[in-house]
Amino acid sequence: MAGTRKKTSDDPLAPLTLTLGQEELLVERAVRRVIDAARAVDADTDVRDLAPGDLQPGTLDELTSPSLFAERKVVVVRGAQDLGADTVKDVKAYLAAPAEEITLILVHAGAAKGKALLDAARKAGAREVECPKMTKPADRLAFVRGEFRTIGRSATQEACQALVDSIGSDLRELASACRQLSADVEGTIDETIVARYYTGRAEASSFTVADRAVEGRAAEALETLRWAVATGVAPVLITSALAQGVRAIGKLAGAPRGARPGDLARELGMPPWKIDRVRQQMRGWTPDGVSTALRAVAEADAAVKGAGTDPEYALEKAVVTIAAAARSR
Repeated sequence: MAGTRKKTSDDPLAPLTLTLGQEELLVERAVRRVIDAARAVDADTDVRDLAPGDLQPGTLDELTSPSLFAERKVVVVRGAQDLGADTVKDVKAYLAAPAEEITLILVHAGAAKGKALLDAARKAGAREVECPKMTKPADRLAFVRGEFRTIGRSATQEACQALVDSIGSDLRELASACRQLSADVEGTIDETIVARYYTGRAEASSFTVADRAVEGRAAEALETLRWAVATGVAPVLITSALAQGVRAIGKLAGAPRGARPGDLARELGMPPWKIDRVRQQMRGWTPDGVSTALRAVAEADAAVKGAGTDPEYALEKAVVTIAAAARSR
């Protein structure tokens, strides 16, 4: 499986799009494709991105009511499987008579929870986009091949396998590595090139930086960061690792207390061993600290992608801010 699989109509401006699955990168790409298509038609398209708690009875009706200006609108409903019964009724009523110029995106985990809404969306003719977790190495290999094809670059089978072996299972890391190699290297990308950039270094160094930062160990995080940059680890891989580390803290902090690691792993999309590690790392964190750290990561990510003039300084600033936030309690 090279990436997102699509069923029924592939028109991103279909009245209803249903994304199924918990692979965050694929979900975000599916949502982004609809938004981009809407804004290509109308640059002033209004986008409303809503969590389950944002939707109260009557909210959807208000958002989808006809406008005097007939504006195009995209309404994204996250965690559709977690909607309350009254809100589900509102969504089902809307599906029976969708409004013109409005595209509704239901983001659903794809499990049994919320099946009634899932069935209603399918009955209404929803465009389905499958975004399942890629747990098999063969799926990740196919994803990497697809990334290079999408970028328009040629990469050998051996190079794709070496990249998966070096980077690991995170699709954001794999996608970033494909883009980085495509930007830095001319001609066909082979396993020698991948070895030069990533083998044995990318996952170990970028995630070590993130681990030390979220543990509040600023000096060690900075030392590891400087080593990673000096040995050629792409800055985008480091910001991705930092983002994952902080998001994991936020996810686990909001999870039910007393839940078993196995149950949390399924709910949060993390392996059980990572649940135990994040529990240890989250001591000292507060909600405000998580918000501060996420803003720091976003600023660093923008800087390393061209908005700043000194990527290394941006990374160091982010690491120091995250480490400080880890000690905010």
